[in-house]
Amino acid sequence: MNFIDFFAGIGGFRSGLEKAGHKCVGFVEFDKFARKSYQAMYDTKGEFTGYDIRQVRGKDLPTADIWTFGSPCQDVSIAGQQDGLISGKRSSLFFEIIRLLKERTKNQQEIPTYLFMENVKGLLSSRNGRDFARVLIEMDSVGYDVEWSLINSKEVVPQNRERVYLIGHLRGKCSNKVFPIQRQSQNSIKQSKIKQVGNYRSNKSFGNNPQTGRVYSVHGLSPTLNTMQGGDRQPKILVEAVLTPDRLAKRQNGRRFKNAGEPAFTVTATDKHGVLIKKDKELSIRKLTPLECWRLQGFTDEQFFKAKNAGLSDNQLYKQAGNSVTVPVIETIGYKLKGNINE
Repeated sequence: MNFIDFFAGIGGFRSGLEKAGHKCVGFVEFDKFARKSYQAMYDTKGEFTGYDIRQVRGKDLPTADIWTFGSPCQDVSIAGQQDGLISGKRSSLFFEIIRLLKERTKNQQEIPTYLFMENVKGLLSSRNGRDFARVLIEMDSVGYDVEWSLINSKEVVPQNRERVYLIGHLRGKCSNKVFPIQRQSQNSIKQSKIKQVGNYRSNKSFGNNPQTGRVYSVHGLSPTLNTMQGGDRQPKILVEAVLTPDRLAKRQNGRRFKNAGEPAFTVTATDKHGVLIKKDKELSIRKLTPLECWRLQGFTDEQFFKAKNAGLSDNQLYKQAGNSVTVPVIETIGYKLKGNINE
């Protein structure tokens, strides 16, 4: 099916749905850095595009079977100001999707068979559930029956990330249920608890923000990735450093995780990627890299380097990973929409 990618970010919806065999015919994204990554990663030539969704008109959109959107979540997230879906300046952009649907209906233009929405878990409880009820009411008012599911990304990637996914079915046109989704066992991530092994402290003051100074075991799950903007918020992992056996030169920025039975080389007092070296010179603590964060969202290394080589800074790459949807979750739902997934 054809789809339009609203609030596109770096194309998590697009990557997942294309993997499932669907085709993108347009995208809308306001952030100039996200657009730069998006256009470096995908072939967007000839596609419809818009910048500010408030300036997009329904009559100008191409016909599509699916509209995907993860409207800004800051106003319903427990980590945000919690102004709510209606009063919040960013999360209220959800209503622009409803406006576009109404405009197309008024102009007797075709509207999508499916609405595919993702948002933070906090949407379910925002304003004591009234915001989530409003989402259901608004979708109902434009002709959609809605099903939803709370899905944790740890089912498919090693990241603990709970998000609510909604599918709106155009009334009278489709009725097959999408949820629950279930991946085949060989594709599932082995379940394990997040293991926080410490809390990094230096001469910096982290205050009471629980998202700073976190140190995790490399054998556990990553915590939920956020936009990691400032304050040393990138999760940190406890690792053992080794030299790649076939590398002649000792390149300190070429470290990787130690495999069983491999000897560790001498850890130096400083490291380009490290922020702390333990005194016993065996273990080090370092931040997750932007590439690792992109991997935790299911993007390929090729996609990451296309964005990075387009001139994106590490700060933007971290932010884009935290703002994205998890690609393998979208892919699995995309197959369910096609009706050809094995259960």
